[in-house]
Amino acid sequence: MTHPNQDLTVHAAGCVLWRRSPVDGEVEICLVHRPKYDDWSHPKGKLKRGEDPLEGALREVAEETGHQAEPGAELPTLRYIANDRPKEVRYWAAEAGPGRFAPNAEVDRLLWLSPAAARCRLSQPRDRPLVDALLESLRPA
Repeated sequence: MTHPNQDLTVHAAGCVLWRRSPVDGEVEICLVHRPKYDDWSHPKGKLKRGEDPLEGALREVAEETGHQAEPGAELPTLRYIANDRPKEVRYWAAEAGPGRFAPNAEVDRLLWLSPAAARCRLSQPRDRPLVDALLESLRPA
């Protein structure tokens, strides 16, 4: 079904960024805190005009977390209304590569959490199923 305001849709992309814990080798998920909204979310952002969604997702991860990322499986796309406009956010699983977080105006904190803790910390309930989708994508076939 297409939305009547399809041309008004805000297109964004992001990643469920993960790594293996340096302590026990278990999966940890990266969440970022945005002071403007005082929320915890997966790194994501609006696409630039004509930008490929995966390239935009990886750019946003780099901007918000300081980490390069190795993309994996595409995860479910979230669709919702934000500021009275339809918004569509495409997500990918992405393994964290080299990098270092530096707080900035857009993102002031970053946490690496177990999947259960990440699910609890996410501010928006709609973001929680992405944790399960990530874990499913990492299961051996």
